Amino acid sequence: MPPPRLQGLPPVAGPWTRLLVLGSFPSRASLQAQQYYAHPRNQFWPLLSALFEMDLVALPYADRLAAVCERGLGIWDVYAACEREGSLDAAITDARPNDLRGLVAGLPQLRAIAHNGGESARLMRLTAGLVPDSYRLPSTSPANASWSFARKLEAWREVFARHALI
Repeated sequence: MPPPRLQGLPPVAGPWTRLLVLGSFPSRASLQAQQYYAHPRNQFWPLLSALFEMDLVALPYADRLAAVCERGLGIWDVYAACEREGSLDAAITDARPNDLRGLVAGLPQLRAIAHNGGESARLMRLTAGLVPDSYRLPSTSPANASWSFARKLEAWREVFARHALI
C-alpha cells in the first residue's frame, strides 16, 4: 500500500512580509492540528519567542500568527503536497512544490527567504532568484538534535537582525 497523499497548509504572509521562512512540509502533528510547527518538541515557536522577546508558545495559534506577521515574518513550506509515512523529511516522496513564485509576486516588501532545514534548502535553486537574499537555517525539528537551542538561536538571530525583524 503506498503512503498517503498529504496536502500542506496555506501560507501565512501578507504585503508587509519582509522575510519568509520555508519549511519542507508539515509534520503529522501539524497536519492534524492544522497549525504550523505544532509538534511540542519542534523549536520553531520557542526560537521565535526568544527572538521577539515574547512568549508566543503561550498564545492561541491565531494570535501567534498575528504577532509574527506584525513583525514582517511569513511562514510556508516548499512542498504543497507529498506522500509520506510518519513525519521525517527523509520519508517524503512524490512531492509537488508550492507556487513560491506566485506567493512572492504578491509580497512587495519581501527581501529574503530563509529555509528551515536541509530538505527545504534543497529547493534553494528555485527560491534564490525570487528575492535578493536566501539562507539555509538549522532545522527547528526535533530530529535536528546535533544543534543546541542556543546555536540554532544564534543562526536564526543573525538572519532576523539582518532583515530588521528584531
